[in-house]
Amino acid sequence: MTGRDEAWFDEAAGPLVRPYAVTGGRTRTDSVGLDLMTLVVALPSVTEAAGMAPEYARIVRLCQRPMSVAEVAARIDLPLPVVKVLLSDLIEQNYVIFRRAAPATEAPDQHVLQAVLDGIRKL
Repeated sequence: MTGRDEAWFDEAAGPLVRPYAVTGGRTRTDSVGLDLMTLVVALPSVTEAAGMAPEYARIVRLCQRPMSVAEVAARIDLPLPVVKVLLSDLIEQNYVIFRRAAPATEAPDQHVLQAVLDGIRKL
């Protein structure tokens, strides 16, 4: 076997491209402020992901229905910071829209929760 024919990586090692290479070296994006629970969805007009980088196209295809940022990261098997950068790019390019989860300070009051509980008990 010549030096050129030798396998220089292990099949089980996974992707050979470092995550920061996918984002062009960017590790953070503060323009959108995505968190784990932020819901993202591709716009209906973005059905064709042709011409996009593979990672962007995967996200657009995956986000045909609303899902959280954490779920996107888990399904495309990339680190969360990388997914946040990619999603921020897609949001800025109007391929994806997002909605943040309600802050904990806007939780329903005790009267609303009691009414829901009473309604469940009547079932």
